[in-house]
Amino acid sequence: QLCQAIEECKQVILALPEHSERQKDAVVRLIHLRLKLQELKDPDEDEPNIRVVLEHRFYKEKSKSVKQMCDKCSTIIWGLIQTWYTCTGCYYRCHSKCLPLVSRACVRAKVSHQAEYQLSICPESGLDSQDYRCAECRAPVSLRGVPSEARQCDYTGLYYCSSCHWNDLAVVPARAIHNWDFEPRKVSRCSMRYLALMVSRPVLKLREINPLLFNYVEELVEIR
Repeated sequence: QLCQAIEECKQVILALPEHSERQKDAVVRLIHLRLKLQELKDPDEDEPNIRVVLEHRFYKEKSKSVKQMCDKCSTIIWGLIQTWYTCTGCYYRCHSKCLPLVSRACVRAKVSHQAEYQLSICPESGLDSQDYRCAECRAPVSLRGVPSEARQCDYTGLYYCSSCHWNDLAVVPARAIHNWDFEPRKVSRCSMRYLALMVSRPVLKLREINPLLFNYVEELVEIR
């Protein structure tokens, strides 16, 4: 489709009066189409099957599904024409070209070595304490959305850019333990992966953390 659009754009340019505004606009469109085509081309077919980055163990995917999104650049992975990788530990997915730019360490390592939850409810410290930068990739962010919208993670209380925070919803353990609140809240991509990996681990000693909860929740009394 892109190749066809490029050929059609060339014909339009030739048919328009030279140096006219319409011809200039068509040339700009042609440049954008060619850049898009170049972006989709995959010159790295000989890339290794395994790549290790920030404790991620990335495996080259053989699936041709086009319904995946790159966790780094937040754009679609075109499996038919692009090489992409998935971390076997935390399922982080990204384009081959995005691998050198990955800034998020694999949360599987944290789950293995430090399996514990943040048990304060949304411990916000303020955007100024982050120097108005994303907590993960350090891109500039602001509450006004310029240059990028600052999105708060309800689990960590930190602010992230739209590339690191996709408004995913997850149950926040601190709210469940202290308020018996299981309403899903918006969390960052990193927090969502961590919570998903931690969900089956028996690390919450509820009788020590909040023994009063047993006075109000009948199901807990029955379990005890």
